[in-house]
Amino acid sequence: MDATHVSSFLSGLATRHQVASSTQNQAFSALLFLFREVLKRELGSVEQVTRAKLPVRVPVVLARSEVVAILGRLRGTPWLMASLMYGSGLRLLECCRLRVKDIDFGRGEITVRDGKGAKDRVTMLPARLTDSLTRQIERTRKVHQQDLAEGLGSVDLPHAFDRKNPAAARLWSWQWVFPAQRFHVDETVGERRRHHLHESVMQRAFTEALRASGIAKKASCHTLRHSFATHLLEDGYDVRTIQELLGHSDLNTTMIYTHVLNRGGRGVRSPLDAPS
Repeated sequence: MDATHVSSFLSGLATRHQVASSTQNQAFSALLFLFREVLKRELGSVEQVTRAKLPVRVPVVLARSEVVAILGRLRGTPWLMASLMYGSGLRLLECCRLRVKDIDFGRGEITVRDGKGAKDRVTMLPARLTDSLTRQIERTRKVHQQDLAEGLGSVDLPHAFDRKNPAAARLWSWQWVFPAQRFHVDETVGERRRHHLHESVMQRAFTEALRASGIAKKASCHTLRHSFATHLLEDGYDVRTIQELLGHSDLNTTMIYTHVLNRGGRGVRSPLDAPS
């Protein structure tokens, strides 16, 4: 089998079974691995093999009134987390994993550590959330002080930082902004630690708020991030600034929101709506 046969196989797979483009690309990668790593055979030039193109999906975006309706049905920690995801463009896990040291009230900034693609970035801290976030951190401080009094107070640290500085796991600056109520046993160190709030807690709260608001869109927590980007574009901010806030490596990834912004004929008025 050579590169031509691989191309024919993938084309037949797509035609006969109507598989998704991601499945075709996965099959291609599997064949490459089989021949190169297992059979120790080269397929020759594979550049000529046509790769399946992933479909372009326009993200679901909430209207501003819909965001208000959903936030209005959330309370406590879920409300604050949802507000941060919409107001700062955070992904769900980025919000769950925020640590005390990542919040800079003086500069009005949030530092996202080890985000998607193992990248750090800085985004804004909405001024309207300053008081609520301050109160949340004070509640977290009390929980941490109680944990320390009981001989606990340790959290997971990134990139084997436990071995470099074991004492850092109990430092206030490394604590989660949104800690879980229960402890878990970290088997790598044999210690009871407090994890951050599990993402499923926020997901359930968002789903219930969405249902209660009567919004028919297939939205999720990630939709708040999509809405953040789209609403900034509507407000006239340039796409490169939004790219930095979202942490996208490729501008084309951010450009998808311009398609959302231009829906409805790319700003062209329908003849049905034209004055007679």
